[in-house]
Amino acid sequence: MAAPVLLVVAHGSRDPRHAATVHALVRRVRSLRPELRVETGFLDFNVPSVPGVLESLAAEGVRDVVALPLLLTRAFHAKADIPAVLAEAPRTLRVRQAEVLGPSPLLLSALERRLYEAGLTPADKSSTGVVLASAGSTDPEAIAVIADIAREWRHTGWCAVRPAFASASLPRTEQAVRELRELGCARVAVAPYVLAPGRLPDRIARGAAGADVLAGVLGPAPEVARVVVERYEAARTPLRAAA
Repeated sequence: MAAPVLLVVAHGSRDPRHAATVHALVRRVRSLRPELRVETGFLDFNVPSVPGVLESLAAEGVRDVVALPLLLTRAFHAKADIPAVLAEAPRTLRVRQAEVLGPSPLLLSALERRLYEAGLTPADKSSTGVVLASAGSTDPEAIAVIADIAREWRHTGWCAVRPAFASASLPRTEQAVRELRELGCARVAVAPYVLAPGRLPDRIARGAAGADVLAGVLGPAPEVARVVVERYEAARTPLRAAA
């Protein structure tokens, strides 16, 4: 029996950097699993759309699909938007929604990769305060997850780690940077906990003006691609058992 197709579901953006980054990540996933068919669909702004991809797969005779939300937390899109879109899939398809990417120890590794690429070294950890800058959400579960990640990351040796949000929640990035300065950290770094460039990541970058280091978005980091594969494998197991 053929393995389920992996459909990576991205939010989409008017910013062309968003789609370019999503496609770069999908290419890395394909490099990890060259035998696996991986498709990309967008909820808004970009093509192909998720419904369009599902219709095409059904027309080809595909039966099983694992739809993986390219999201870091279980907020509105994972709980409402994506299930609603998948519920309208052609009836010949069996579609299972995979879990979102975060939290995962691999994502912490990807965050540190980006900080080191921006100029920090492991020797800097104990004297560096880090702002874990998320897009933000009105969903309390999503906000709590970001706070938990910050606490967990602090225990790996950083001077301090503070969560911050570009929208919907407080504190903002610039507030967290000031807080770390006042705490006495020798340097302050901002680590965007976002997957691709866009309006909210740009807001994070503006808020990082007072920091010493601004890391890049997670994007196609190898660790992110590995999490995608992990979530796919976890979601396909029930499909395999039912076959």
